[in-house]
Order: sequence, then C-alpha cells, then structure tokens
Amino acid sequence: MTDPDVPAVRAFWQALGLPGLFDAHVHFLPPNIQRAVYAQFDAAGPKIGREWPIRYRQDHAERVEILRAMGVRRFPTLPYAHKPGVAAYLNEWAAGFARDVPESLWSATFYPEESAAAYVKELVRAGVEVFKVHLQVGEFHLDDPLLDGVWGTLEDAGTPVVVHAGSGPVGNDFTGPGSTERLLRRFPRLTLLIAHMGAPECEEFLDLAARHERVHLDTTMVFTDFFPAYPSQLVPRLRDLGHRVLLGSDFPTIPYPYAHQLEGLARLDLGDDWLRRVCWENGAALFGPGPR
Repeated sequence: MTDPDVPAVRAFWQALGLPGLFDAHVHFLPPNIQRAVYAQFDAAGPKIGREWPIRYRQDHAERVEILRAMGVRRFPTLPYAHKPGVAAYLNEWAAGFARDVPESLWSATFYPEESAAAYVKELVRAGVEVFKVHLQVGEFHLDDPLLDGVWGTLEDAGTPVVVHAGSGPVGNDFTGPGSTERLLRRFPRLTLLIAHMGAPECEEFLDLAARHERVHLDTTMVFTDFFPAYPSQLVPRLRDLGHRVLLGSDFPTIPYPYAHQLEGLARLDLGDDWLRRVCWENGAALFGPGPR
C-alpha cells in the first residue's frame, strides 16, 4: 500500500539534495503494547482538549514500507517502559525488530529498578544504538538513585538517550526540566536527545542544550499546526544550534500527514543548509548513516 503523502515527502528531501530523511523519533512496539498505546491516544481528547486521530494504524510491515517509500532511510523504534519488569520484554522485542529491519536503529529502554544498571551495561556492550525513556508515562525522575549506575555507563559509552521530559501534551509531577538539569550537573557528558524540543518548556530545554555540548533536541510535532506555536523569539537561536537539532516525527501516532512536519520546518525560514542538517546530516553524525 502506498501512502498518499509519499510524493510530497520525497519531493521535500530531493529538493534539498539529500539521500533521504533521518527520523530520530519513530515508534515500533510489540503489538499488544502498540494497541494499548493507541487506546491511550484514542482517549486523549478530554485530557489535551482536542481529539488525536492516529493517521498510521497499519501493521508493522506496512508501516516499514511506508517509511521506505517516503525515503526515511534511518529510524529507531524507541520502546519505553511504564513500570518495573517491562523493559526486558520490550528490549528483547526491539532487538528482533532491529535484526529484521536493517534501516532501524537498535533501540532499548530502561526503568528505575534494581536490575537496570546490569541490563543497560549488557545492552551497551552488545551494541544498542539508542535508548528511550518517557517521564510522563513512566512517572519517574531522571535522577532517581536506581539509575545512577545506568547514567554512568551511558556517559562513558556516549550512547544517545531520547528523553521525553517536557510537560506536553499533559504534564505531571515528573515532567519539566528539573530532573534533566539535576542529572546533567552530575553527568555532564551524557548524550541526550530531548523529545519534542522539550515543549512546552522550550526555552528551558534550549538553554540546557546551549550549555551542554552533547544535549540535542528533536523537532517531533513541535512545528505543526497541532502543537502550540514554538516561541518566535527562540527561533533565531535554533540557527546557531542547528548542528544539534534532529528531525523527529512520532510516526505512527501522529494526527496529520507526515509531510506536515516537514512543511513546518521549512516555514521557520532558517535556510536550506539548516534543513539539510536537521533532516539528515545531524542524525547521520550522531548515529551513523546506516546501510546503503
């Protein structure tokens, strides 16, 4: 099946002279977990004040083919644990996906639990390319003492961690920049990729990225009509930090065509060189360009 959005996406990156897109924020989850996530989004309307109609509900194989057709040449799976004991199951499934889909980054997750330091060390040694944690869903702080050994391993290895720490779309006691800032005081060499540009705490997370050379930001959903507008006074600063901003989409759980995110980036009017860095070069530099 060909998604009708394919021509617009391909035209975007071809006009920039890129080999394709590097999307640093894509989700593939075990079917039972995926169904549970869809159910959460389907019921999200009263919580966020508007409906969230998921556009891409195809099965895994079809969604991989849609990404390939659009020219998304590298993407992670980004599992995230919501309670103790779940990470091992998610990590085993994600490892299988990475073996089967050569374009995908080998992704994993962790949770504050006694076994976390040991299994993260083992995964790093095995070659995991990226981790994902979600503070809103998991309801924990990044500087939870049970994660001390995890962060030491990840700082030494330089393995990137995608962190959903911003309070969007619905915050709780664990979201916001506080625990990220505390964590970076203790582990300043961590390689973090802040999901959704840290929205709605955009300025606070932009400041953290400016102060820490290994902190990156992903664009996921932020420059779309679905999200509140990115503060206009911050946009010029994105030009200077353009080497650490990465394209993210949140595919498949987005309520609009994939091309809409790209159109939003172009509307920032930061230039084609900036778009080339964000849409391919920064991801390839951080994770490697992947198979040819």
